Amino acid sequence: MVQGLGDMGLSLSIAAVGSALGTGIAGMAAIGAWKRAYVQNKVAPFIMLAFVGAPLSQTIYGMILRNAVKTANWPQGSEMQQLILGLVAGLGLAVSAWYQGKAGASASDALGETGKGFGNYIMVLGVVETVALFVLAFTMTALPK
Repeated sequence: MVQGLGDMGLSLSIAAVGSALGTGIAGMAAIGAWKRAYVQNKVAPFIMLAFVGAPLSQTIYGMILRNAVKTANWPQGSEMQQLILGLVAGLGLAVSAWYQGKAGASASDALGETGKGFGNYIMVLGVVETVALFVLAFTMTALPK
């Protein structure tokens, strides 16, 4: 059996790119909403930071998956399968983070405009997060024991 290279960090690095995209998108929207609040002499809701930080968890999932792929009991000659698995799973995590950031941007805009609905907005981010959890769980169950 083979241990060593695993997916060469593809699952982690690609997931991290998605987290960077998602946090960047949500962060820009939060900054815009805070600016509107300051211009109107309103209190800027600090809670929007939850929308900004939500896509970061996909990087953690990528790290967990990278470690699991690396330590799985792979048969000899399966290096390409490990790379493809890391690539595809990393893409799934990245797209989840990216779109979670887009949803977080909309949530910041809505909360900044109305001051209402935080619970609803965070639930939407949780649904998008579930996609990443599915990618992590289903990929790990497919690893050789």
